[in-house]
Amino acid sequence: MKEFPSIVFVVSDSVGETAEFVVRAAASQFDHNNFEIRRMSYVDTSEAIKEIVSSAKEVGGFVAYTLILPALRETMRKEAESMGVRAVDIMGPMMNAFEDVFSATPKLRPGLLHQLDDDYFRRVEAIEFAVKYDDGRDSRGLFRADVVLVGVSRTSKTPLSMYLAHKKMRVANVPLVPEVQPPSELYELPRGRIIGLTIDGDELIEIRKERLRSLGLNSDASYASLQRIRDELHYSESIMQQLGCPVIDVSRRAVEETASIILGIIRHRPKS
Repeated sequence: MKEFPSIVFVVSDSVGETAEFVVRAAASQFDHNNFEIRRMSYVDTSEAIKEIVSSAKEVGGFVAYTLILPALRETMRKEAESMGVRAVDIMGPMMNAFEDVFSATPKLRPGLLHQLDDDYFRRVEAIEFAVKYDDGRDSRGLFRADVVLVGVSRTSKTPLSMYLAHKKMRVANVPLVPEVQPPSELYELPRGRIIGLTIDGDELIEIRKERLRSLGLNSDASYASLQRIRDELHYSESIMQQLGCPVIDVSRRAVEETASIILGIIRHRPKS
């Protein structure tokens, strides 16, 4: 039986993480683990490919590659064939399948998966940010937020924060309660960073009563009383005036609709 190659050359015209992951996954199925992976990233010339294939031939290894450009893939195929080196095309067959079955046209731009990964991690970071700085838990995060939502309880601050986080925005939110002084950091933020949320009093009563019922509590509690809600809305209006922030009425609005308005405000705000 032929001895397992000691060196696998991982070649890519981008970072090469995909090819290396596949190689390691395959290698895990073998008892023999005395091998080395040499990742060759950002390979974009025929000369570099020839040198790599030659090196693989010298050490008795093989090549695994994810090359996006057809010309580079063809060079790799020809060089490996002429030198008698095993070369495994990881990306090509999959791209061909997309083209043949779905009549799709590839962009032929190396590194797109890495860009998608960056988008993914930025989204995760934004979601973690929204959770950490939800409901005014830590005012130190206000300076790092892309937008800060303020409003009384049950004005959709948390759902909006999470929705915008999926748009890769870092969102903090602060509840406005008459008995609690707003954090001083709110007054230090640049104009346009804060957005206020308000709601019709009658609608808020019904929302809060339903919330109390879902928790098994008395729906007649002061939290859902008309006078309490009037006091809270009056207080929040005075704070928003002090902050000089735009105010959105979320009454009878879906979260997506309010989020769209917020994104429009952010797009047109002055650069700070």
